[in-house]
Amino acid sequence: MFNILISKNTDIPVRQVEKTIELLNGGASIPFISRYRKEATGGLNEVQISQINDLLDKFVDLSKRKEVILSSIDEQGKLTPEIKKRIEESWDSAEIEDIYLPYKPKRVTKAEIARKKGLEPLANIIFMQNERNLSARISAFLNDEVENEKEALQGARDIIAEWINENESARNVVRNSFAHTAVITSKVVKGKEDEGAKYRDYFEFNEPMNRCTSHRLLAMRRGESEEILRVAISPDADNCMERLKHRFVKGVNESSEHVAEAVDDAFKRLLKPSIETEFANMSKEKADKEAVRVFAENLRQLLLAPPLGQKRVLGIDPGYRTGCKLVCLDEQGNLLHNETVYPNPPQNDKAKAAAKISYLVSAYLIDAIAVGNGTASRETEQLITKVHYNRKVQVFVVSENGASIYSASKIAREEFSEYDVTVRGAVSIARRLMDPLAELVKIDPKSIGVGQYQHDVNQTLLKKSLDQTVINCVNSVGVNVNTAGKHLLMYISGLGAVLAQNIVNYRAENGLFKTRKELHNVPRMGEKAFEQSAGFLRIQEGTNPLDNSAVHPESYHIVERMAKDLNCSIEELISDKSLKKKLKLENYITETTGMPTLLDIIDELDKPGRDPRQTIQVFSFDPNIKTIEDLREGIVIPGIISNITNFGCFVDIGIKENGLVHISELADHFISDPAQVVSVHQHVKVKVLNIDIMRKRIQLSMKGI
Repeated sequence: MFNILISKNTDIPVRQVEKTIELLNGGASIPFISRYRKEATGGLNEVQISQINDLLDKFVDLSKRKEVILSSIDEQGKLTPEIKKRIEESWDSAEIEDIYLPYKPKRVTKAEIARKKGLEPLANIIFMQNERNLSARISAFLNDEVENEKEALQGARDIIAEWINENESARNVVRNSFAHTAVITSKVVKGKEDEGAKYRDYFEFNEPMNRCTSHRLLAMRRGESEEILRVAISPDADNCMERLKHRFVKGVNESSEHVAEAVDDAFKRLLKPSIETEFANMSKEKADKEAVRVFAENLRQLLLAPPLGQKRVLGIDPGYRTGCKLVCLDEQGNLLHNETVYPNPPQNDKAKAAAKISYLVSAYLIDAIAVGNGTASRETEQLITKVHYNRKVQVFVVSENGASIYSASKIAREEFSEYDVTVRGAVSIARRLMDPLAELVKIDPKSIGVGQYQHDVNQTLLKKSLDQTVINCVNSVGVNVNTAGKHLLMYISGLGAVLAQNIVNYRAENGLFKTRKELHNVPRMGEKAFEQSAGFLRIQEGTNPLDNSAVHPESYHIVERMAKDLNCSIEELISDKSLKKKLKLENYITETTGMPTLLDIIDELDKPGRDPRQTIQVFSFDPNIKTIEDLREGIVIPGIISNITNFGCFVDIGIKENGLVHISELADHFISDPAQVVSVHQHVKVKVLNIDIMRKRIQLSMKGI
């Protein structure tokens, strides 16, 4: 039913849309469809499949709304074949609501009061604009409820104003004017100047609506919700009035003057506020989508940040008065030891702290140290780098964003019930270094610190987008079914919380999984769940080498046939690239298996179980820059991209305040989207352009560096 509509909205051929909807309705996940059903969808990627899924939801909801509207009009006995046809054929929500407006149950309005006084026939007479002796006609409408001519005319104008407001062409005139001429204005509420200092840029602000960026609009709307700003969207009022009068005022007589007055009233009291609300909602929705898009992309980059891998890590949550929390983890992220040292003020016990850290590195065979980037991070990092170790140790500064949220969460309490929040926070910091993806999935994405106005946007839209981003990332990397915890497994295609827990329980009771087939023994693991999840679950050092690859079990027979044709084992086919070059892939094409799947299989056989994430790199801040006062205009220093917005990116330069590289300072050429040239956690060099110590703002540039 919706195939053609979705195809028109996405420029994706109808057949591909149809097959995708069929798979979605059959319970297939977006990662599964994208990875293992390329023949059916014509090779659509996750973004395109998500588009189809979102539009399908939108049109289903709109279809339900149309049913409600048709039922409402029908109950009033006013549903004509023409109205029914127009509503059924329209998929424009604004048009459908305009058609419904005259029939929509109303609260008590000025027009409704006038109708009850019997003034609708008079309104008709005036609206026709043919009456030569209006005063004579008005006398017939005077009664106990309508005392005089003035009251009768006012009631008639109220009815005409409502007719104009409910007229589709009138609404489209105003809507068109808003679309082309609307200006958004923002003014500070009198007396709120000091309280709303952070909104100073919007105290006296105006800009054409179609040029207002999402971050500016969301900033103004936040200021409005905090009652700091007054925000309005206005079209070219004179042009609107002129066009409306041209449409409704006919001739030059007394009736025409009353119609012109009703047009003024309809525009100012009804049409303008109504369409302004519509455009405010539309612009907010557009800004929300843009902010969510930026957030989702930042989250994707953060989740796919390079992992250190299975190494022994010492995690440090730095602090001053409360000390630095130390934790030692083994290769699987299990907590081996924890304690506290006090190298920073007020205790300043650097010697004892250094000796303890050196001892722990030796005693627990530590490979790397992860230092949280919060309070006292720089001082602690500098101490760590000066300590003498008896083995090679890498030092990394790790983002703490969301660690406190995790440490106080139910998940953390389940994992470390016998430890306090400070220990849990340090463990989270260490684990983020080992595998950012596995650790960050335990935290609400909104708390990870890479968003833009995430608390102001549509929360349903945000949650849906971020959840799907996490799902896509987890499935693109794959999960070791023998080491993954419940909170990582639950994001795997086809699983969910119950099956994820069942896998963990089965593993605890029966030992490590030897083959993917063994997943069938997990309680509630049906054929559909196995089909959806198996390709994303890895089994290292199992009995079948394909179980540690992204080759789906449904395609094992293809690989087996390839090995048989080459007279070799599957292990030899995987390890010997020259053997794979001898294959003629067209010989393995069937009705269900096409060249896209075969090419994916060959790629996977080249590097089975490969991690798509890059290799982690050690990074060091400028040791001379410890506070904002140490900065000087013109110096070039190293930094790490901490967040990306659509107006630029923020860079962690090793002090409390992050610096901003405006989009105009990101490259020597024009760019429309910062993500074109930078990514979250990217190591960069930046030049200091301006330092505002009072406002704690730092302007940076990446041009010519």
